Amino acid sequence: MIAAQEQIKIICKGIDTLLQKDELTEKLEKAVKEERPLTIKFGMDPSAPDIHLGHTVALRKLRQMQDLGHKVVIIIGDFTGRIGDPTGKSKGRTALSEETVKRNAQTYCEQIFKVLDVEKTEVRFNSEWLSKLDFEEIIRLAATTTVARMLERDDFQSRYRNQIPIGVHEFFYPLMQAYDSVVIGADLELGGTDQTFNILMGRNLQKAYGQEAQVAMFVPLLVGLDGKEKMSKSLGNYVGIDEPAEVMFKKLMEVPDELIVTYFELVTDEHPDRIAEIRRQLAAGVNPRDVKLILAETVTGLYHSREEVEAARAYYRDAFSNKAIPKKLPELPVRAGETVYDAAAELIDMGLVASKSEFLRLVKQGGVQLNGEKLEPADVQKTLKPQDVMKIGRKRFVRFV
Repeated sequence: MIAAQEQIKIICKGIDTLLQKDELTEKLEKAVKEERPLTIKFGMDPSAPDIHLGHTVALRKLRQMQDLGHKVVIIIGDFTGRIGDPTGKSKGRTALSEETVKRNAQTYCEQIFKVLDVEKTEVRFNSEWLSKLDFEEIIRLAATTTVARMLERDDFQSRYRNQIPIGVHEFFYPLMQAYDSVVIGADLELGGTDQTFNILMGRNLQKAYGQEAQVAMFVPLLVGLDGKEKMSKSLGNYVGIDEPAEVMFKKLMEVPDELIVTYFELVTDEHPDRIAEIRRQLAAGVNPRDVKLILAETVTGLYHSREEVEAARAYYRDAFSNKAIPKKLPELPVRAGETVYDAAAELIDMGLVASKSEFLRLVKQGGVQLNGEKLEPADVQKTLKPQDVMKIGRKRFVRFV
C-alpha cells in the first residue's frame, strides 16, 4: 500500500468537499502501518438505474480508492427504497415496490462493474439488517437525534416553514441510512453534495454506538455537454456509458473548452500531476481541440476496447475533419415498412438524438439527410431500406442494415 500522503493526493482529486482531512490522513496512516484496507461506503439509489458519465464521478472515485488497496461496500437501499428518500422538493418521494427496487438494483449492478473492481467490491442490501430491528431497537435508534436536528435538513426545514406535511416515517430515512454505516463499520462514506445531511448523520450515529466516526467526502455534480446544466438524459446533454464508441467519442469532442480539465478530473483516472500538466498546456495556448482528442480517447477507452477507440477516432476524423461519410458507421437494423419517424425511437436509444421532438425539429431545420439529400417534414413517413445512410446534424451518422 502506497504512502498516506500520496493516497490523499489521489483521493482528493476532483472532489467537492472533504470535511475531515486530518481524520482521513490518520486513518490512512494507520491502514498503511497495519497493511489493511479502509472500508468505503457508497449508497445506491434504487430509483435511478441508468448510468451516464455524471453518475460515474462517484464510481471513478471509488475505483481509484480500490486501486489504492481499499474495500468498497455498495449499500443497495432495498429497504429504505420502499420508504422513499425525502426529495428536497415540496413532497416526499413515492415509495418503490420491492419488485421495482430489485429490478433497478440488478440493472445498476450490471453497469457499476464497468467501473468498479468486482473483486474489491462488496454488495449488501440493507434489508439484511433493517428488516430485523425490533421496536425497542428502533426506539433506541430514534433516541440518538432530535426533531430540531432533523429540521436542520434543508428540505425538511422548507416544508415545515411552508406548512407542507412531513411524515414521521421520513425522519427515519436518514437514521436508517446512517445505521448502514454502523453495521458495516464504514471508515469513509462517499456521496453527492445532496447527501450531506445523511452522511453526517452516519458520523453521529457511529459515535452514539461507540464506533470511530466515518470521514465524509462529497463529489461535485458533472456539468453536461451544454456547459450549463447538470448532466441529464432528459436534457440531452449526457454521455451514456453504454453508447457505441463512435457516439461517445463524438460527444466528448463537444465538451466546452472551459470544462476540459474538469472532465479529466471527474470522469478519468488520470493522476493529479498529469492533469496539472494538461492545465498548464491549455494556459500556454495549446489548441483545446488537440487536448479534447486525448480526453475523448481516454474516456472512450474506459468503456470500449482499443480497437473500438481507434475506429471511433477514424470515424470522427472522416466525418468531421474530412467532411466525408465515414467508412465504418453505427448500424441499425431496419424492419419491413419502417419509416424515418419510426426509427426515431431507436435513434434515441443509440444516443443519436435526445427525443422524437428534437428529431422532428432537426428535420424542420434541414438538419437531417438521407443518402445525402435533406429530409423535408413530409419525408418522415418515407420507408427506409437497407444501406440507407442517415446524417443527423453535422456530426451524427447511422447506416440502416
